[in-house]
Amino acid sequence: MVALMPVGNIGRSVPRLESRAKVMGQAEYTHHLRLPGMLYGKIFRSTLPHALIKSVDTSAAKAVEGVFRVVTIDDIRTVIPHPYYGPAFHDQPVLADGKVRFAGEPVAVVLASDPRVAEYAASLITAEYEELPAVLDEVEAATSDICVHDELKPAATFPDLQHLKGRRGTNVALDYRLVRGNVEEAFAAADHVFEHTFRCQQAMHTPMEPFVSIADVRDGRMTLHTASQGPSFVRIEMARLLGWPENRVRVKVPHLGGGFGGKLYIKLEALVTSLSLLVQRPVKISLTMEEQFFMVTKHACTFTIKSGVNNDGKVVARKCRILWNGGAYADIGPRVTQKAGFTSAGPYDIDNVEIESLAVYTNRPPAGALRGFGAPQAAWAYECHTDLIAEALNFDKIEFRRQNLLQEGRPQASGTPVHDAAFEKAMDQVADRLDWHKPFDRGNGRIRRGRGLAVGIKGITSPTTSVAIVNLYGDGSCGLYIGTVDMGQGSDTVMAQIVAEVLGLDAEAVHVIHPDTDVTPYDMGTLGSRSTFHMGTAVRLAAEDVLRKIDDLAKELGLPPNSNLPVSEMLRKKYGMQAGNIIGTGSFIPDYKKPDPETGQTPKATPFWGVGANGAEVEIDTETGEIKIVKLVSVVDAGVAINPRAVRQQVSGAAIMQMGFTMTENMVFRDGQLTNGSLADYKIPSLLDMPEQFVNEYVESRQHSGPFGAKGTGESSTIALSPAIGNAIADAIGVHLTDLPLTQESIFRAIQKKNGTPLPEDDND
Repeated sequence: MVALMPVGNIGRSVPRLESRAKVMGQAEYTHHLRLPGMLYGKIFRSTLPHALIKSVDTSAAKAVEGVFRVVTIDDIRTVIPHPYYGPAFHDQPVLADGKVRFAGEPVAVVLASDPRVAEYAASLITAEYEELPAVLDEVEAATSDICVHDELKPAATFPDLQHLKGRRGTNVALDYRLVRGNVEEAFAAADHVFEHTFRCQQAMHTPMEPFVSIADVRDGRMTLHTASQGPSFVRIEMARLLGWPENRVRVKVPHLGGGFGGKLYIKLEALVTSLSLLVQRPVKISLTMEEQFFMVTKHACTFTIKSGVNNDGKVVARKCRILWNGGAYADIGPRVTQKAGFTSAGPYDIDNVEIESLAVYTNRPPAGALRGFGAPQAAWAYECHTDLIAEALNFDKIEFRRQNLLQEGRPQASGTPVHDAAFEKAMDQVADRLDWHKPFDRGNGRIRRGRGLAVGIKGITSPTTSVAIVNLYGDGSCGLYIGTVDMGQGSDTVMAQIVAEVLGLDAEAVHVIHPDTDVTPYDMGTLGSRSTFHMGTAVRLAAEDVLRKIDDLAKELGLPPNSNLPVSEMLRKKYGMQAGNIIGTGSFIPDYKKPDPETGQTPKATPFWGVGANGAEVEIDTETGEIKIVKLVSVVDAGVAINPRAVRQQVSGAAIMQMGFTMTENMVFRDGQLTNGSLADYKIPSLLDMPEQFVNEYVESRQHSGPFGAKGTGESSTIALSPAIGNAIADAIGVHLTDLPLTQESIFRAIQKKNGTPLPEDDND
């Protein structure tokens, strides 16, 4: 074998490869792109959450000077006869089709060469509706006679969702069930039984780059320039919609200004493609920050959890029922329901478990993938529930968790054994950073202090496929071709480090080509903390394929074993000049076994476990409910950190995002209407909200199946952060809040209720 010397790329905090271009304002984003002859689209949206469309009057809009065309679903059907899409169900029309299912749904589009003209004209469109009863709450919707859809048509796209069935007369898109042991017998034998219900609110992703797509149809081909986390899926789904072969559809993705799951699957792509087909010109739609509220959101949910516990503190039975508010269109909600469902009993070794997790349609904006994929909502319930049990039985909260946490080799509730999951190690590091076992100043007078912690688990999306190409050029430099989208998480840099480690290069010398489906190979999508593990493995395999081919070339040239002749010189010897390439390919599909349809049991539900632990110290003014997070600690299991600084940045960003979902972010509805759809009213965290002490760390435990021992960490610090803060609040004021977000008002109400002076409840939907 030709000897190539590793240069220590693994474990090195390589600066982000694109950082200079971003700082200098040279990085490419879809928002910057302008094409010759391009038209801009502006959307006219519904004003009712559920109604039949009687008529749409576009005459005033068409009369505006500069308007090129006004488009409704009837126009769309002339180019796409069956204009419905979706990764789980083909339930979402390109534009509202005879019916609107949420307030804010796109009904018509105005096209003009000046976006301001298009926006003004769109404001002149009017529609006449026949209002229908709306169902807005997931608990009500699960049994309501009011159906959001007449019929559900499964997409049969992904192997783990191919069991979905067509249904009528229901709002339940997926009813996932898991059974292990005998829960009822275990409850009957338990010394104590505890039951609580928790709720999570609807929220939105809020990437700083709003959704944007450009379609350019010409010469029988379609090119999409789009802010997408899944260009391979976009190509496949658009080819299906158009009835074209995939080689007539090209999807190009430059840098993304954040995604967090919202920019997965089809968002604006089907609409701009339809419009470009109609007018035979490039068409661009860029949403405003306010319009993002109507594209995709985080699932609200209601979670009831019941546990049987013995006097020694061992949890012997757990029953969970989760209703997920999927909004008007399923998006990937059934997968969220399933993946979050099988971990909803928590990171605990419980012999008897029963889980029911339902994806439910409502007349709200659609919900889909969001950082954590439902795991944070589940952890909010099971970790607050854990503290309540420990308090009732007078156990130390860490020791109670310690004796119930899953250990190496033990089966999780799904039946899948736990390997390389550092639950206890992460929890202990959080406890150490909180000085858990040292005296704690609990305050006095109106100021009270508390601390709390929580541990979370997440299953990783599976089965999925990743393919990589490593191209060693004639001069010995290297290009990496992957479909993984760098949306700010630093994946390009990590993938370059993996290639460089195998080939004995510096990571900075590897050029990563942005996703372009004409050039870069298939990747299922940048989601679910899968890139480092899945694509990282494919990249490692591709680089190793290059090594084998270099070795073959050396033998062909008659070079001695362990030759140190540079690859560029080998190619010169072969071709007589600087020429040629050595191309390596690698693909990776992790092991996966479909769960038993009756019990949900499977020996391989996930390729690895996402692990995170969080801790918080809070200070509360008991007269006003004002809360100050004094200290916030997040520790994740990173396996082997390929780029330590990038891991800490991931942990930090995820923690800030989840802190927003915990403390302030909430889409407030009245009668199905969103009342706070702007960043003036919908509050995301700012620098002024950062804790005084903000600790973001990782533990290394080696994921033996991962590339160089690594695993993904982009979501791990989101999982248990909400209950860590919630438990700290309860420790301070003696009351457990059960509903997110944990606002000053909700804390004040809890204190007043404890003191016997409850206030009137809000009348939000």
